[in-house]
Amino acid sequence: MEPVTPPSRPAGTPSPTVTPGPGSAPGPGPDPVPASDPARPDARTRILDAAEELFAEGGYEGTSTARIARSADVPKGLVFHYFPQKMDVLVTLVAERIEVEQAAGAAGLEAVPGDPAGTLARLARGFPLHASPAMRRILFREADTHTTVRERLRLLNGEVVRRARLALEMALPGARGDQARLEVAAATFAAVLIYQEHLAQLSGHHLDPEAVAELIAHALGS
Repeated sequence: MEPVTPPSRPAGTPSPTVTPGPGSAPGPGPDPVPASDPARPDARTRILDAAEELFAEGGYEGTSTARIARSADVPKGLVFHYFPQKMDVLVTLVAERIEVEQAAGAAGLEAVPGDPAGTLARLARGFPLHASPAMRRILFREADTHTTVRERLRLLNGEVVRRARLALEMALPGARGDQARLEVAAATFAAVLIYQEHLAQLSGHHLDPEAVAELIAHALGS
């Protein structure tokens, strides 16, 4: 008997679809899409977190964009997607992660008439800077070379001097005519509050704001 040859399909006719019968093993499906970890920060946040840590450790100039990308576990191109220039990373960190609390007038000040030392000590405990230790290091490290950082530090200094001057005027109502001395005292106390952490990093010695408040009060004749 001669073998039977199946009829040929006209050109362009698609092959018949084979449907698996009952009990047949299913064919391989598409590759599964890995589920994202809901606890993991988004890429932009990871980039900023990495930059904050690296800038605090090695400075802005000593940190490359590629290193930020590696630390954030993102492609380097994604860093440029969010921040076209490396400077944009620093500017965003300062804008979003260094907050200077600005109060209107004497709001929030706890002045005790006749007790300038105690008044300044209370002021120290309500220091108006909200930033992580790393961002505080960046604030002082980069202020000399980057305008955005310097402006934020200037804003902080102005707010602390203003609060200290008002607090001293309220604690020493009879000394309001001696504005020059009060201004110097306020500026001195503000400098201690603002730079105490930076000085501690450099020297290892910590200044006690309350002890400085006592010295200032003594100098003012109280």
